[in-house]
Amino acid sequence: MARRKKASNEPVNTLADNVHIKDAGTVKDEKIVDTLKSNYMPYAMSVILSRAIPEIDGFKPSHRKLLYTMYNMGLLQGSTIKSANIVGRTMQLNPHGDASIYETMIRLSRGNESLLYPYVESKGNFGKAYSKNMMYAASRYTEAKLAPIAKELFEDINKDTVDFVDNYDNSMKEPTLLPVTFPSVLANVTTGIAVGMASSIASFNLKELCDTTVALIKNPEHEISETLLAPDFVGGGYIIYDKDELDRIYKTGRGSVKVRAKYNYDKAYNCIDITEIPPTTTSEAIIDKIVELVKTNKVKELSDVRDETDLKGLRITLDLKRAIDPDALMTKLYKMTPLEDTFSCNFNVLINGYPRVLGVGEILNEWIEFRLNCVRRRTKFNLDKKTERLHLLRGLEKILLDIDKAIKIILGTESEGDVVPNLMIGFGIDRIQADYVAEIKLRHLNREYILKRTNDIETLQKEIEELQGILDSKNKQKKIIIKELNEVCEKY
Repeated sequence: MARRKKASNEPVNTLADNVHIKDAGTVKDEKIVDTLKSNYMPYAMSVILSRAIPEIDGFKPSHRKLLYTMYNMGLLQGSTIKSANIVGRTMQLNPHGDASIYETMIRLSRGNESLLYPYVESKGNFGKAYSKNMMYAASRYTEAKLAPIAKELFEDINKDTVDFVDNYDNSMKEPTLLPVTFPSVLANVTTGIAVGMASSIASFNLKELCDTTVALIKNPEHEISETLLAPDFVGGGYIIYDKDELDRIYKTGRGSVKVRAKYNYDKAYNCIDITEIPPTTTSEAIIDKIVELVKTNKVKELSDVRDETDLKGLRITLDLKRAIDPDALMTKLYKMTPLEDTFSCNFNVLINGYPRVLGVGEILNEWIEFRLNCVRRRTKFNLDKKTERLHLLRGLEKILLDIDKAIKIILGTESEGDVVPNLMIGFGIDRIQADYVAEIKLRHLNREYILKRTNDIETLQKEIEELQGILDSKNKQKKIIIKELNEVCEKY
């Protein structure tokens, strides 16, 4: 252990009258292990649990806070609003500054083209994920709203489907997870670097993902590769198919996927137009590498390289010299440039607060259990509400037998506080029912009004039986999830 300085006996410098920093100016002897436990470990756990690793709903806390704020602002409908307004409101949940919040919104937006299924509709310059030079505009110049698919993130969120906790200053509540109706954790690329671990999750086609989930619900032994063919990246490109490597990813959550750029040869102008590139690189990185190869005479087949990317999309143009085979040249460039790159998979997901590297099948099974819990909680919520409603109507039904008696009891009671007890005694109903009856307006104390309300009793009884049947049957819960997954496929 390194030698420490002895504690100073000099008085502590005060900040103001009767204000000082505890132990300021002193040096304590402490084992390095204890220092790491008290200082480094809390930081490491904070990064792992609250910043870098996604949870089973597919989101990190920063994503969840932003999307939930936009949901509360009513941005599922209507027109777009200023991004700066959204960022400001999100700071009620996320106190880390407007810049980081806006960058999160940028990545979730359609305009940035980072996600296969973006959750934010954008208006204005949101930059491009495939270009470092195409920077996004300031938040005061752009507008945003939630994309239609974001509706699936908040399905019945107000029906106790997920837990809510206090925000950082205990001024409002926020969800710990979002009750997503599809496996969003595998629908979009998610990357994060924590302390001592990282996460890199590939994206998959939504229909294939939903079909695979449905197949797993029906048959837990279902072979994943039969319905989930391969990852699907937003930038496009060709995947170099390797069944053994894909099977490894599906089973272990680790492995790599090779992606090649797409190109077209324009014979009239004798040039190659590259229109899609791997998701792990940028157009600038590709051009810089090609220029380097030309300067070092490793590539002699090109006369010019330029970036022609515009609002229509990505395009890198390579002008060829005469009598050059474009396919042979591209094969050469695939080997020497990021035109062929590797996406490394590390499917690290937080499950019940613990980071776990899981295969695709394991992740989908965890999501199914999560969604089953959401369905059960939603069903229980609806059941309780309808049971409460039925209980009130049962009390109202007893009043129907003798409305005049009810009016007589109310009019004959001298004290307001005795109205409810007298109704309880007079009709043999409990306090909740009596309170409900007592709050009915005088003009509603007629047979027509009461009959309209009590006619719902039979319907409520049937609905309660159905909800109880769902709550008691896991198979019925699974059928609901299958139906929701099929609806997501049809919509998006």
